[in-house]
Amino acid sequence: MSIVCWFVFCENRKKSKYGVCENLRKLEITGVSCRDVYAKLLHRYRHILGLWQPDIGPYGGLLNVVVDGLFIIGWMYLPPHDPHVDDPMRFKPLFRIHLMERKAATVECMYGHKGPHHGHIQIVKKDEFSTKCNQTDHHRMSGGRQEEFRTWLREEWGRTLEDIFHEHMQELILMKFIYTSQYDNCLTYRRIYLPPSRPDDLIKPGLFKGTYGSHGLEIVMLSFHGRRARGTKITGDPNIPAGQQTVEIDLRHRIQLPDLENQRNFNELSRLVLEVRERVRQEQQEGGHEAGEGRGQQGPRESQPSPAQPRVEAPSRGPDGTPGEDSGKPGDASAAAEPPAQCGQGQPFVLPVGVSSRNEDYPRTCRMCFYGTGLIAGHGFTSPERTPGVFILFDEDRFGFVWLELKSFSLYSRVQATFRNADAPSPQAFDEMLKNIQSLTS
Repeated sequence: MSIVCWFVFCENRKKSKYGVCENLRKLEITGVSCRDVYAKLLHRYRHILGLWQPDIGPYGGLLNVVVDGLFIIGWMYLPPHDPHVDDPMRFKPLFRIHLMERKAATVECMYGHKGPHHGHIQIVKKDEFSTKCNQTDHHRMSGGRQEEFRTWLREEWGRTLEDIFHEHMQELILMKFIYTSQYDNCLTYRRIYLPPSRPDDLIKPGLFKGTYGSHGLEIVMLSFHGRRARGTKITGDPNIPAGQQTVEIDLRHRIQLPDLENQRNFNELSRLVLEVRERVRQEQQEGGHEAGEGRGQQGPRESQPSPAQPRVEAPSRGPDGTPGEDSGKPGDASAAAEPPAQCGQGQPFVLPVGVSSRNEDYPRTCRMCFYGTGLIAGHGFTSPERTPGVFILFDEDRFGFVWLELKSFSLYSRVQATFRNADAPSPQAFDEMLKNIQSLTS
């Protein structure tokens, strides 16, 4: 192959596979050839491009590794400040790999506030790698741990501890800081994929930001599995850790909302949901409607039994944070074995009296509702159980969930960022990925 042909081949491969938009003039100035970039940078580190979940105990996270000119950068994506679920994601660099002149690629840790410093990346296997900072003193601040905590709090929550009056929330925030800061950017990452999309999905699957009470905003992945949809935590908390299935929606059981006045009555909502739950249990006992039925795609928790009776002992604020929402009422409200309907004009919507919502700016019109279950647990993921609730579809980019037992509401808004190198090679690979990240915290 001639030099010219090889150069064209290299350029096309990088642009299509890695999404590279390079400044060729910069390459000439620095004396770095296309071949150097591919051989020393892209080829060696090609397996770490894409989306990853760090192993940070129950908290998890979302890392996006991308090519940017002569750099490969690992960006940690963070939810907006609580409770502004519709705001865009925030992001900060954790590491970068760069190629200058004709030297080998250099790894730098970007953690802290003193600029880039020496780091190391080890590719354990194709779907796992680890980072290590070799100069953790660069993470320290002159004011000691108190200054580090105040700085972290402003970045993580957009406020000071004095602004947070809820004592329980203060404890959770301090606990997260102590736990996460001990890693000093020395982390192991495992690959995650975006969920595959099918034409008959209720909405486009993907990543969503959700309100979880005292735990703040968390990132959830919505995926579809036959007649069920699942929300899997990408970030988590001490009650329901990252990797666990926070909500499950039964798309066979629609719930028809009553008029606005009756929507405000929590007892009507409770009666309706419990009736549907009983119907689901009867169907399961008869063995006639299994979760994966409909499109033949079995999900990782498809054989899991349906919701058990809610227990009063379940923690009042320790599930997925503060979830819950509203919906429904009367008699013929649920249609068993009814496939998802096409989104219509929508109808007025309001939360029942007594249902708490972290964000009062939720949509006042919804398209449709379905029966679902939400996972709650005590601190340390103790005594986990699935409890009944209502999934509310507002539009293509927003949905909600009413946690019946907790009398609370979670609002979810789509993550609008575009991610490269994040598609699953097959539906089976995606399901296997879900199983793997769930097993790490089970």
